[in-house]
Amino acid sequence: MPRLAWIGPLSAVLCLPAAGRCEDRPRPADVAALQDLIQKTIDRAEPSIACILVSRSDEYKRFETLPSDEGSGKLGRFDGNVLTRSFFPEDESKEARETRRLAQTIDLSRTDAIPESFGSGVVIDADNGLVLTMAHVIHDATKIYVRLPGGRGSWADVHAADPRSDLAMLRLLDPPPDLKAVKRGDGSNLRKGQFVICLANPYAAGFRDGSPSASWGIVSNLHRRASGVTGEIERPGVKPTLHHYGTLIQTDVRLALGCSGGGLFNLDGELIGLTTAQAALAGSEAPGGFAVPLDGPMKRIIDVLARGDEVEYGFLGVQFAKESRSGRGVTLTGVEPGSPAARAGLAHDDVITAVNGSPINDNDDLYLQIGLCLAGGEARIEAIGQDGQPKTCTARLAKSYTPGKAIASHRPPARRGLRVDYVSILAQRVALQRLPEGVAIREVAPNSPADKARLQVDYVITRVGGRPVTTPAEFYDAMAKAEGPVELSVLNPEGREDRVTIEPK
Repeated sequence: MPRLAWIGPLSAVLCLPAAGRCEDRPRPADVAALQDLIQKTIDRAEPSIACILVSRSDEYKRFETLPSDEGSGKLGRFDGNVLTRSFFPEDESKEARETRRLAQTIDLSRTDAIPESFGSGVVIDADNGLVLTMAHVIHDATKIYVRLPGGRGSWADVHAADPRSDLAMLRLLDPPPDLKAVKRGDGSNLRKGQFVICLANPYAAGFRDGSPSASWGIVSNLHRRASGVTGEIERPGVKPTLHHYGTLIQTDVRLALGCSGGGLFNLDGELIGLTTAQAALAGSEAPGGFAVPLDGPMKRIIDVLARGDEVEYGFLGVQFAKESRSGRGVTLTGVEPGSPAARAGLAHDDVITAVNGSPINDNDDLYLQIGLCLAGGEARIEAIGQDGQPKTCTARLAKSYTPGKAIASHRPPARRGLRVDYVSILAQRVALQRLPEGVAIREVAPNSPADKARLQVDYVITRVGGRPVTTPAEFYDAMAKAEGPVELSVLNPEGREDRVTIEPK
């Protein structure tokens, strides 16, 4: 940063002669300028930092305010005073008093209420009241209240949440009129030693007034892995995130519980990362703090969450050994018939060396780069063929299965009672000899035309009215254009093809 060229003389401050008292000497101009810059950065960013108060209590069911659909993310508001008056008008019985106390205890909007857990968040869209945080902060929440500096606040729904990136988007139900979004920066070109500022809400410090705490430090390292093993086959039942494959910024800013979801800023006041305290929890040491970078791939994921959509990660359809044998690149031990890899021309014993220009040195690199391309996107793959010659091919990716609970408030409308998904999801859950071309039935609405036609989850639809469909988008488009009865070509789990006619509603 050219504007920071004057920071170098800071080292001279440490070498001042011991003689003489500090207050007797004028403060060096460079230190004063740095302090002023930090304070201005904090002043600009602080109004956009939120404290996320979370309850996982089932007690809301007493007031009939639990979400009706567990997977929707629609958590709603809660006003303990109004509800207790409606349930017990002018009632001073013991039951009424106990219920009133309970309502006050679980009413997160009250400044004297202590939440079960909380974290931090960053306002990224003031017009739509969207707040970005970490998914582990709000998982299994029954109510969420977002408190901003100055005591402002709002109840919030989960607009979208993605376990693989560990990111979640909240939507404020009553956004303050003066809500302010952060200025987004670029977290892809950071360097070791770069100054950064963290604004977050450490445990028991700011949940009452919403005032975030500030700290500062430097970027210690880049492309760090979250603690824990990374081989997917070696961790049955464990849900890895992208950050197990080396995405994180490491700083010397120590982050306490509650700081997950806070903002990491450069000295221009731009958001360059989202802090996560969870990354170091599995280890015995906490080497400073970690943050998810706002680089190109993460920005794409954030944009998907801001739309309320499900994040769909890329799937190539290859097998490889647990450890790379080549020392550079990943050697393929198999290519699934009918997969994106097979259609692109990849073969057994090919060595993948780069994806979209990013070097592939080990299996984790391949997991990460293919996933970040997102389903439906193209991956330009550089490889060394069986004959030792370089080869380049382009694969249009299918969808990778993501374990864990994803939330998406925006879902494509069911067409005659059907919602579908990439057939690659089915292939990853059920052993298939070949990946068929088509879409897998994901959901059949009860009593819908699809239900009456006896279609079932995991059937594969290959054609709609004679038109081949290979992606969910193609299926929804074909169904939207269909008029009257429509004939579907369907593969059942045994591989038998049938023709099924679905009537209009």
